[in-house]
Amino acid sequence: MLAHAGGSGIAFAQAQWSYPAGNGLQAVAHFAHQVTGVSVSERGRIFVNFPRWTEDAPLSVAEVLRDGSLRPYPDAGWNAWRNVRRDELDPASHWVCVQSVVADGRGSLWVVDPAAPGLDGIVRGGPKLVRIDLASDRVAQVIRFGEDVAIPGSYLNDVRFSADGRYAYLTDSGQRGALVVVELASGTARRVLDGHPSTQPEPGVVVRTDGRPLRYPDGRPVLFAADSIALSEDGYLYWKPLTGTRLYRIATSVLVTRGLAGQDVADAVQPYGRVGPTDGFWIGRGTNTLFITAIEDNAVKARDLNQGPGGGLRVVAQDPRLRWPDTFSQGPDGALYVTTSRIQDSAFFRRDAPLALPTQLWKLRPPAGSTP
Repeated sequence: MLAHAGGSGIAFAQAQWSYPAGNGLQAVAHFAHQVTGVSVSERGRIFVNFPRWTEDAPLSVAEVLRDGSLRPYPDAGWNAWRNVRRDELDPASHWVCVQSVVADGRGSLWVVDPAAPGLDGIVRGGPKLVRIDLASDRVAQVIRFGEDVAIPGSYLNDVRFSADGRYAYLTDSGQRGALVVVELASGTARRVLDGHPSTQPEPGVVVRTDGRPLRYPDGRPVLFAADSIALSEDGYLYWKPLTGTRLYRIATSVLVTRGLAGQDVADAVQPYGRVGPTDGFWIGRGTNTLFITAIEDNAVKARDLNQGPGGGLRVVAQDPRLRWPDTFSQGPDGALYVTTSRIQDSAFFRRDAPLALPTQLWKLRPPAGSTP
Protein backbone atom coordinates (compact mmCIF):
# COMPACT_ATOMS: atom_id res chain seq x y z
CA MET A 1 0.00 0.00 0.00
CA LEU A 2 -0.11 0.96 2.17
CA ALA A 3 2.15 0.71 -4.23
CA HIS A 4 7.42 -0.37 -13.49
CA ALA A 5 6.66 1.24 -16.09
CA GLY A 6 5.91 -1.08 -18.97
CA GLY A 7 7.48 -0.71 -22.41
CA SER A 8 9.89 2.06 -21.49
CA GLY A 9 11.97 1.85 -24.64
CA ILE A 10 15.16 1.21 -22.64
CA ALA A 11 17.11 -1.96 -23.43
CA PHE A 12 16.86 -3.90 -20.18
CA ALA A 13 18.33 -7.34 -19.53
CA GLN A 14 15.57 -9.95 -19.49
CA ALA A 15 15.21 -12.26 -16.48
CA GLN A 16 14.76 -15.81 -17.71
CA TRP A 17 14.93 -17.66 -14.41
CA SER A 18 12.29 -18.55 -11.84
CA TYR A 19 13.02 -18.03 -8.18
CA PRO A 20 13.04 -21.11 -5.90
CA ALA A 21 10.57 -20.94 -3.02
CA GLY A 22 12.14 -19.61 0.17
CA ASN A 23 15.60 -19.04 -1.35
CA GLY A 24 17.59 -16.10 -2.64
CA LEU A 25 16.39 -13.45 -0.16
CA GLN A 26 19.11 -10.87 0.40
CA ALA A 27 18.99 -7.83 2.70
CA VAL A 28 19.81 -4.63 0.81
CA ALA A 29 19.13 -1.95 3.44
CA HIS A 30 17.68 -1.48 6.89
CA PHE A 31 15.83 1.71 7.81
CA ALA A 32 15.03 3.36 11.12
CA HIS A 33 11.64 4.51 9.78
CA GLN A 34 8.67 2.96 8.01
CA VAL A 35 9.36 2.51 4.30
CA THR A 36 6.76 1.80 1.62
CA GLY A 37 7.95 2.48 -1.94
CA VAL A 38 11.10 1.41 -3.75
CA SER A 39 12.26 1.91 -7.32
CA VAL A 40 15.46 0.95 -9.13
CA SER A 41 16.42 3.03 -12.16
CA GLU A 42 17.74 1.67 -15.44
CA ARG A 43 21.25 2.53 -14.21
CA GLY A 44 20.78 0.69 -10.92
CA ARG A 45 20.17 3.67 -8.62
CA ILE A 46 17.85 2.76 -5.73
CA PHE A 47 15.21 5.13 -4.36
CA VAL A 48 12.84 4.69 -1.42
CA ASN A 49 10.22 6.72 0.39
CA PHE A 50 8.91 7.05 3.93
CA PRO A 51 5.28 8.18 4.44
CA ARG A 52 4.17 10.25 7.41
CA TRP A 53 1.81 7.74 8.98
CA THR A 54 2.61 7.26 12.66
CA GLU A 55 5.46 9.77 12.96
CA ASP A 56 6.61 13.10 11.54
CA ALA A 57 9.24 11.33 9.43
CA PRO A 58 12.47 13.34 9.04
CA LEU A 59 12.97 12.14 5.45
CA SER A 60 10.35 11.51 2.75
CA VAL A 61 12.24 10.54 -0.43
CA ALA A 62 15.81 9.27 -0.47
CA GLU A 63 18.41 7.61 -2.65
CA VAL A 64 20.02 4.55 -1.09
CA LEU A 65 23.76 4.94 -1.62
CA ARG A 66 26.21 2.06 -2.01
CA ASP A 67 27.25 2.21 1.64
CA GLY A 68 23.60 1.96 2.75
CA SER A 69 23.30 5.61 3.73
CA LEU A 70 20.40 7.77 2.58
CA ARG A 71 20.66 10.90 0.47
CA PRO A 72 17.62 13.24 0.64
CA TYR A 73 16.17 13.34 -2.84
CA PRO A 74 16.21 15.41 -4.90
CA ASP A 75 17.55 17.62 -2.12
CA ALA A 76 17.05 18.63 1.48
CA GLY A 77 14.73 21.46 0.47
CA TRP A 78 12.04 19.19 -0.94
CA ASN A 79 12.35 17.11 2.24
CA ALA A 80 12.05 20.07 4.61
CA TRP A 81 8.28 19.87 5.21
CA ARG A 82 7.18 18.66 8.63
CA ASN A 83 3.81 18.24 10.30
CA VAL A 84 4.85 20.82 12.87
CA ARG A 85 5.82 23.27 10.08
CA ARG A 86 2.77 22.78 7.88
CA ASP A 87 1.86 26.47 8.05
CA GLU A 88 5.38 27.60 7.14
CA LEU A 89 6.15 25.68 3.92
CA ASP A 90 4.28 25.40 0.61
CA PRO A 91 2.91 21.83 0.31
CA ALA A 92 2.97 22.12 -3.48
CA SER A 93 6.78 22.30 -3.54
CA HIS A 94 7.64 19.98 -0.66
CA TRP A 95 7.05 16.32 0.16
CA VAL A 96 4.11 16.08 2.55
CA CYS A 97 3.34 12.35 2.83
CA VAL A 98 4.92 10.39 -0.01
CA GLN A 99 3.49 6.96 -0.78
CA SER A 100 5.44 5.70 -3.79
CA VAL A 101 8.39 6.32 -6.11
CA VAL A 102 8.64 4.88 -9.64
CA ALA A 103 11.53 5.17 -12.13
CA ASP A 104 10.05 5.14 -15.63
CA GLY A 105 13.04 3.74 -17.54
CA ARG A 106 13.18 6.98 -19.52
CA GLY A 107 15.53 8.85 -17.25
CA SER A 108 12.99 10.10 -14.71
CA LEU A 109 11.85 9.26 -11.21
CA TRP A 110 8.18 9.95 -10.45
CA VAL A 111 6.95 10.58 -6.92
CA VAL A 112 3.35 10.13 -5.77
CA ASP A 113 2.48 12.42 -2.86
CA PRO A 114 -1.12 11.93 -1.62
CA ALA A 115 -0.37 14.59 1.03
CA ALA A 116 -2.44 12.93 3.76
CA PRO A 117 -0.27 12.57 6.88
CA GLY A 118 -1.52 9.92 9.26
CA LEU A 119 -4.16 9.00 6.66
CA ASP A 120 -6.09 11.75 8.38
CA GLY A 121 -7.14 14.18 5.68
CA ILE A 122 -5.43 15.91 2.78
CA VAL A 123 -3.19 18.94 3.22
CA ARG A 124 -4.74 21.36 0.76
CA GLY A 125 -2.51 22.01 -2.25
CA GLY A 126 -0.32 19.01 -1.46
CA PRO A 127 -1.52 16.10 -3.66
CA LYS A 128 0.79 15.80 -6.66
CA LEU A 129 2.72 13.66 -9.10
CA VAL A 130 6.28 14.92 -9.50
CA ARG A 131 8.88 14.06 -12.15
CA ILE A 132 12.58 14.32 -11.26
CA ASP A 133 15.20 14.25 -14.02
CA LEU A 134 17.76 11.64 -12.94
CA ALA A 135 20.58 13.17 -14.99
CA SER A 136 20.39 16.53 -13.24
CA ASP A 137 18.65 15.42 -9.99
CA ARG A 138 16.24 18.31 -10.40
CA VAL A 139 12.46 18.49 -10.37
CA ALA A 140 11.33 18.76 -13.98
CA GLN A 141 7.53 18.66 -13.69
CA VAL A 142 4.88 18.94 -10.99
CA ILE A 143 1.33 17.79 -11.74
CA ARG A 144 -0.93 19.08 -8.99
CA PHE A 145 -4.23 17.34 -8.31
CA GLY A 146 -7.26 19.41 -7.37
CA GLU A 147 -10.21 18.26 -5.29
CA ASP A 148 -11.87 16.80 -8.39
CA VAL A 149 -9.10 14.16 -8.44
CA ALA A 150 -7.75 14.06 -4.89
CA ILE A 151 -11.21 14.20 -3.34
CA PRO A 152 -11.70 14.57 0.42
CA GLY A 153 -10.70 11.28 2.04
CA SER A 154 -8.58 10.16 -0.92
CA TYR A 155 -5.15 8.57 -0.67
CA LEU A 156 -3.34 8.33 -4.02
CA ASN A 157 -1.30 5.19 -3.76
CA ASP A 158 0.81 3.93 -6.65
CA VAL A 159 1.44 4.69 -10.34
CA ARG A 160 2.31 2.99 -13.64
CA PHE A 161 3.15 4.53 -17.02
CA SER A 162 2.05 3.74 -20.56
CA ALA A 163 4.52 2.23 -23.02
CA ASP A 164 4.73 5.49 -24.98
CA GLY A 165 5.31 7.59 -21.86
CA ARG A 166 2.21 9.71 -22.46
CA TYR A 167 -0.09 8.52 -19.68
CA ALA A 168 0.00 7.59 -16.02
CA TYR A 169 -2.43 5.39 -14.10
CA LEU A 170 -2.83 5.64 -10.33
CA THR A 171 -4.82 3.85 -7.65
CA ASP A 172 -6.70 5.66 -4.90
CA SER A 173 -6.87 3.49 -1.79
CA GLY A 174 -8.74 6.06 0.31
CA GLN A 175 -12.27 6.24 1.64
CA ARG A 176 -13.76 5.95 -1.87
CA GLY A 177 -11.52 3.97 -4.15
CA ALA A 178 -10.90 4.80 -7.80
CA LEU A 179 -8.36 4.77 -10.57
CA VAL A 180 -6.87 8.03 -11.87
CA VAL A 181 -5.78 8.53 -15.49
CA VAL A 182 -3.32 11.34 -16.25
CA GLU A 183 -2.19 12.78 -19.58
CA LEU A 184 1.35 13.71 -18.62
CA ALA A 185 2.06 16.45 -21.16
CA SER A 186 -0.93 18.57 -20.16
CA GLY A 187 -1.38 17.34 -16.60
CA THR A 188 -5.04 16.60 -17.31
CA ALA A 189 -6.31 14.01 -14.84
CA ARG A 190 -9.61 12.18 -14.40
CA ARG A 191 -10.99 9.78 -11.78
CA VAL A 192 -12.47 6.62 -13.29
CA LEU A 193 -14.30 3.69 -11.69
CA ASP A 194 -14.91 6.05 -8.78
CA GLY A 195 -16.89 4.00 -6.25
CA HIS A 196 -17.07 0.99 -8.60
CA PRO A 197 -17.03 -2.41 -6.82
CA SER A 198 -13.65 -3.24 -8.38
CA THR A 199 -12.00 -0.33 -6.58
CA GLN A 200 -13.71 -0.71 -3.18
CA PRO A 201 -12.95 -2.97 -0.20
CA GLU A 202 -14.53 -6.34 -0.91
CA PRO A 203 -17.43 -7.16 1.43
CA GLY A 204 -16.75 -10.08 3.74
CA VAL A 205 -12.98 -10.09 3.28
CA VAL A 206 -10.98 -10.03 6.52
CA VAL A 207 -7.25 -9.35 6.26
CA ARG A 208 -5.33 -11.71 8.53
CA THR A 209 -1.72 -11.45 9.68
CA ASP A 210 0.07 -13.81 12.05
CA GLY A 211 -2.99 -16.01 11.78
CA ARG A 212 -5.35 -13.43 13.30
CA PRO A 213 -7.71 -10.79 11.88
CA LEU A 214 -5.89 -7.47 11.61
CA ARG A 215 -7.90 -4.85 13.47
CA TYR A 216 -7.39 -1.40 14.92
CA PRO A 217 -7.30 -1.20 18.73
CA ASP A 218 -10.98 -0.19 18.75
CA GLY A 219 -11.92 -3.33 16.81
CA ARG A 220 -12.40 -1.80 13.37
CA PRO A 221 -11.29 -3.99 10.46
CA VAL A 222 -8.78 -2.99 7.79
CA LEU A 223 -10.65 -1.46 4.84
CA PHE A 224 -8.28 -0.26 2.11
CA ALA A 225 -9.59 0.36 -1.40
CA ALA A 226 -7.78 0.19 -4.79
CA ASP A 227 -4.09 -0.31 -4.11
CA SER A 228 -2.22 -3.00 -6.07
CA ILE A 229 -1.53 -1.98 -9.68
CA ALA A 230 0.49 -3.32 -12.62
CA LEU A 231 0.69 -2.68 -16.35
CA SER A 232 1.29 -5.48 -18.85
CA GLU A 233 3.18 -5.06 -22.10
CA ASP A 234 0.07 -6.06 -24.07
CA GLY A 235 -1.80 -3.00 -22.80
CA TYR A 236 -3.83 -4.14 -19.80
CA LEU A 237 -3.92 -2.42 -16.44
CA TYR A 238 -4.37 -4.82 -13.51
CA TRP A 239 -5.50 -3.74 -10.04
CA LYS A 240 -7.40 -4.75 -6.93
CA PRO A 241 -8.34 -3.35 -3.52
CA LEU A 242 -5.99 -4.31 -0.70
CA THR A 243 -8.96 -5.53 1.30
CA GLY A 244 -10.08 -7.95 -1.35
CA THR A 245 -9.24 -11.17 -3.13
CA ARG A 246 -10.45 -10.46 -6.69
CA LEU A 247 -8.13 -9.31 -9.46
CA TYR A 248 -9.40 -6.99 -12.20
CA ARG A 249 -8.07 -5.66 -15.48
CA ILE A 250 -9.02 -3.15 -18.19
CA ALA A 251 -7.54 -2.26 -21.57
CA THR A 252 -5.57 0.98 -21.26
CA SER A 253 -6.95 2.06 -24.65
CA VAL A 254 -10.33 2.39 -22.93
CA LEU A 255 -8.88 4.48 -20.12
CA VAL A 256 -7.17 6.99 -22.41
CA THR A 257 -10.09 7.40 -24.80
CA ARG A 258 -13.31 7.04 -22.88
CA GLY A 259 -11.87 7.49 -19.39
CA LEU A 260 -10.10 10.78 -19.97
CA ALA A 261 -13.18 12.02 -21.82
CA GLY A 262 -15.22 11.53 -18.66
CA GLN A 263 -17.18 8.53 -19.92
CA ASP A 264 -18.16 5.53 -17.84
CA VAL A 265 -15.77 2.59 -18.39
CA ALA A 266 -17.39 0.09 -16.03
CA ASP A 267 -18.49 -2.15 -18.90
CA ALA A 268 -14.83 -2.68 -19.88
CA VAL A 269 -13.75 -4.03 -16.47
CA GLN A 270 -12.80 -7.70 -16.62
CA PRO A 271 -12.68 -9.85 -13.44
CA TYR A 272 -9.50 -11.92 -13.67
CA GLY A 273 -9.67 -14.51 -10.89
CA ARG A 274 -8.57 -14.39 -7.28
CA VAL A 275 -5.18 -13.80 -5.66
CA GLY A 276 -5.99 -13.04 -2.00
CA PRO A 277 -5.28 -9.83 -0.05
CA THR A 278 -2.28 -8.10 -1.62
CA ASP A 279 -0.34 -4.86 -1.49
CA GLY A 280 2.25 -4.60 -4.27
CA PHE A 281 2.03 -5.82 -7.88
CA TRP A 282 4.74 -6.20 -10.50
CA ILE A 283 4.75 -7.64 -14.00
CA GLY A 284 8.19 -8.91 -14.94
CA ARG A 285 9.80 -7.31 -17.96
CA GLY A 286 9.58 -9.45 -21.06
CA THR A 287 7.10 -11.78 -19.37
CA ASN A 288 3.42 -11.92 -18.55
CA THR A 289 4.10 -13.01 -14.98
CA LEU A 290 2.34 -11.07 -12.24
CA PHE A 291 4.26 -10.95 -8.95
CA ILE A 292 2.23 -10.16 -5.85
CA THR A 293 3.04 -9.41 -2.22
CA ALA A 294 1.06 -11.94 -0.19
CA ILE A 295 0.71 -9.90 3.00
CA GLU A 296 -1.06 -12.65 4.96
CA ASP A 297 1.66 -15.24 4.26
CA ASN A 298 4.93 -13.25 4.55
CA ALA A 299 5.50 -14.18 0.93
CA VAL A 300 6.01 -13.17 -2.66
CA LYS A 301 3.91 -15.18 -5.10
CA ALA A 302 3.53 -15.23 -8.88
CA ARG A 303 0.85 -15.98 -11.44
CA ASP A 304 1.13 -16.56 -15.18
CA LEU A 305 -1.41 -14.16 -16.67
CA ASN A 306 -1.39 -16.12 -19.93
CA GLN A 307 -3.35 -18.83 -18.10
CA GLY A 308 -6.36 -16.53 -17.90
CA PRO A 309 -8.64 -15.85 -14.93
CA GLY A 310 -8.23 -19.41 -13.67
CA GLY A 311 -4.46 -19.28 -13.36
CA GLY A 312 -3.00 -20.40 -10.05
CA LEU A 313 -0.36 -18.91 -7.77
CA ARG A 314 3.09 -20.27 -7.01
CA VAL A 315 5.32 -19.26 -4.11
CA VAL A 316 8.40 -17.30 -5.15
CA ALA A 317 9.74 -16.62 -1.66
CA GLN A 318 8.28 -17.12 1.81
CA ASP A 319 10.19 -15.98 4.86
CA PRO A 320 9.20 -14.66 8.30
CA ARG A 321 11.35 -11.60 7.59
CA LEU A 322 8.93 -10.60 4.80
CA ARG A 323 6.57 -8.88 7.22
CA TRP A 324 4.02 -7.08 5.08
CA PRO A 325 5.93 -7.16 1.79
CA ASP A 326 4.83 -3.88 0.31
CA THR A 327 6.24 -2.59 -2.99
CA PHE A 328 8.23 -4.13 -5.86
CA SER A 329 10.80 -2.87 -8.30
CA GLN A 330 13.10 -4.62 -10.75
CA GLY A 331 16.79 -3.91 -11.24
CA PRO A 332 18.53 -3.71 -14.61
CA ASP A 333 19.88 -7.25 -14.01
CA GLY A 334 16.32 -8.53 -13.62
CA ALA A 335 16.46 -9.06 -9.85
CA LEU A 336 13.34 -8.18 -7.87
CA TYR A 337 13.45 -5.72 -4.97
CA VAL A 338 10.72 -5.57 -2.31
CA THR A 339 10.19 -3.45 0.79
CA THR A 340 8.72 -4.78 4.02
CA SER A 341 6.69 -2.02 5.68
CA ARG A 342 5.58 -4.09 8.70
CA ILE A 343 2.18 -2.44 8.75
CA GLN A 344 0.76 -5.03 11.16
CA ASP A 345 3.50 -4.06 13.67
CA SER A 346 2.85 -0.32 13.45
CA ALA A 347 1.26 2.02 15.98
CA PHE A 348 -1.91 1.94 13.86
CA PHE A 349 -2.58 -1.53 15.22
CA ARG A 350 -0.37 -2.02 18.29
CA ARG A 351 -0.52 0.38 21.20
CA ASP A 352 3.01 -0.62 22.30
CA ALA A 353 4.60 -0.10 18.87
CA PRO A 354 7.26 2.58 18.39
CA LEU A 355 6.18 5.56 16.30
CA ALA A 356 9.38 5.18 14.24
CA LEU A 357 9.13 1.61 12.95
CA PRO A 358 12.32 -0.08 11.67
CA THR A 359 11.83 -1.62 8.20
CA GLN A 360 13.82 -3.27 5.43
CA LEU A 361 14.55 -3.51 1.71
CA TRP A 362 15.15 -6.97 0.25
CA LYS A 363 16.42 -8.38 -3.03
CA LEU A 364 15.37 -11.67 -4.59
CA ARG A 365 18.48 -12.98 -6.28
CA PRO A 366 18.57 -15.42 -9.19
CA PRO A 367 19.86 -18.91 -8.45
CA ALA A 368 23.64 -19.34 -8.62
CA GLY A 369 24.86 -19.82 -12.15
CA SER A 370 21.77 -18.30 -13.76
CA THR A 371 22.21 -15.45 -16.21
CA PRO A 372 19.62 -12.88 -17.27
